[in-house]
Amino acid sequence: MFNDRITVIRMATIKKEKKPATGKFKKYKLKELEKPNLYKDIFPYSDVSKIIFDNIVVPMRPANDIFITDTTFRDGQQSRPPYTAEQIVTIFQFLNKLGGPNGVIRQTEFFLYSRKDKDAVQKCLELGLRYPEITGWIRAAKEDIPLVKQFGLKETGLLTSVSDYHIFLKLDKKRSQAMDGYLGIVKSVLDLGIIPRCHFEDVTRADIYGFCVPFAQELMKLRDESGIDIKIRLCDTMGYGVTYPGAALPRSVDKLVYAFIHDAGVPSHLLEWHGHNDFHKAMINATTAWMYGCSAANSTLLGLGERTGNPPIEGLIIEYIALKGNNGIDTTVITDIAEYFESDIGVKIPHNYPFVGSGFNVTSAGVHADGLIKCEEIYNIFDTKKILKRPITTTITDKSGNAGIAFWINQRFNLEGSKIVDKRNPGISKIHKWVTEQYEGGRITSISPEEMEKKVRQYLPEHFMSELEKIKFIAEKAAVAAVNQIIENPLMRSMSPEDQEPLMQSIVDEHPSIQFAYVVNTNGRKTTKNITNIADRAKYENYGVGTDQSDREWFIKPLQTGKVYVSDFFISKMTGILCFTVSAPIVNEKDEMIGIFGVDIQFEDWVKRAEDMEEMDQITLREEYKEMKSKAKHGHH
Repeated sequence: MFNDRITVIRMATIKKEKKPATGKFKKYKLKELEKPNLYKDIFPYSDVSKIIFDNIVVPMRPANDIFITDTTFRDGQQSRPPYTAEQIVTIFQFLNKLGGPNGVIRQTEFFLYSRKDKDAVQKCLELGLRYPEITGWIRAAKEDIPLVKQFGLKETGLLTSVSDYHIFLKLDKKRSQAMDGYLGIVKSVLDLGIIPRCHFEDVTRADIYGFCVPFAQELMKLRDESGIDIKIRLCDTMGYGVTYPGAALPRSVDKLVYAFIHDAGVPSHLLEWHGHNDFHKAMINATTAWMYGCSAANSTLLGLGERTGNPPIEGLIIEYIALKGNNGIDTTVITDIAEYFESDIGVKIPHNYPFVGSGFNVTSAGVHADGLIKCEEIYNIFDTKKILKRPITTTITDKSGNAGIAFWINQRFNLEGSKIVDKRNPGISKIHKWVTEQYEGGRITSISPEEMEKKVRQYLPEHFMSELEKIKFIAEKAAVAAVNQIIENPLMRSMSPEDQEPLMQSIVDEHPSIQFAYVVNTNGRKTTKNITNIADRAKYENYGVGTDQSDREWFIKPLQTGKVYVSDFFISKMTGILCFTVSAPIVNEKDEMIGIFGVDIQFEDWVKRAEDMEEMDQITLREEYKEMKSKAKHGHH
């Protein structure tokens, strides 16, 4: 099969593409056969298909404009339960965001037969999005054409099978009969002013110069006569296409593209590649088609399609950027799409699937993690956090080592600068010892994030908030927000107890965690009664209007800084409950400070609420609360 001599077809005589006139190209006549040519020397069926070499190498000449087309709603639905109309609309919007305003994802195609398909098309059309352009897909049958016209679509795919496997064995026709039938349907579509896109099904098992090129030339002739573009989609239906230099037709991707452009006279922008992944070649075949002059590469989200699927859009997007630059693409949408497919549609994405699998940028090897700590670029393909919203991380196994554990901790808890945990930290060694003991004891699964978090908090407590501290953070945030809202109320700014006290009472009644609320003037004297819930009201009767609070930190700090103040924990004298105080300045319309508003928050109430959280370790939480309460000093309340 291999010869030392390689013939190179040069392009010196090939002019810059314009709208071709069929007369500029050698005329190829249809080769009629009585029996099908099934190329059994290449496709023996009882054995793996063969790759034949003619040792002719055609020159690479990428199309001036390359882009992606989508078949998620057509081929993508042939391998799974159909999407709902609502799911299709959501996916369509994702495609729009991903491809960007310049139409890198130029078109998508829809079935037009079922009520659900029609509903989805209508809803997507109503969005008014320019890209991807909505096109149809129909059989090469006259009765299907009105479906395209019904929605006012400018373009539709037509199934035009071209191999003898299909013409003779499926359609039970001769080559001439098949071509005449296809041309008749194309004419009917053109009569309606619609662009036909002829899907050359099974082109990688077809007689290229005996049927495909003559058929394509007839299509280009109709294009010249009608003034309407006719597109050709090269369908590698069974994934037989190969990219080896010198490989022979019909399997050679580069020669196929070359034949249609330079022999059949099909302009690059009207030529499209549609591949399948039966031989693990979907991506390389699609990108090779680009490199040899085919403008469009057809694909599906996550590569989902008939049997082994199609080239994945997310893969082609990354390849496009590598070849042409970003061009308005939003790569972060790739992660959004994957999450939607898993959470809402129920698609199980393999953990090692490129770009979107749960483990695609996860390492477990300690030596790799050590490199990542020193420089992320050593073991990460690109800035996955920026480009895909996927920060690089590690999974903890017996292979992780101290470096892997340290890297996991720093990534998990977003530790930066001086807070970064070094692999030489004694706590890291203790965690590594525990991990080693797990696997020496017979464990075969990776260490879960939940297990790791417990060990990290046990051996590196100085770096992390406890569960109780997390609750305190949430409680403080909520209390500060409530206080800020209250002090902006005109009734509070009046500094009139008659106005303030009813407002404060309504706030206390609305928020059970507020033990009591109060107002003092700029001298530190209480100007309102202590507003509390009915159960505690008697405890505060003798502790209200006129009392001097000027020595209290909750009064001094806001007065000095003009900012909201949050105290440490203390045990309330009145209730014996663990509390903290939030206080804030009250200002008039001239931004002059006229008083201080304060609330005491019952922290116990927040702890009780947190006990319903699934992720909370209840035993640890209760122990932490008990310890914190015992350490809290009695406040001045």
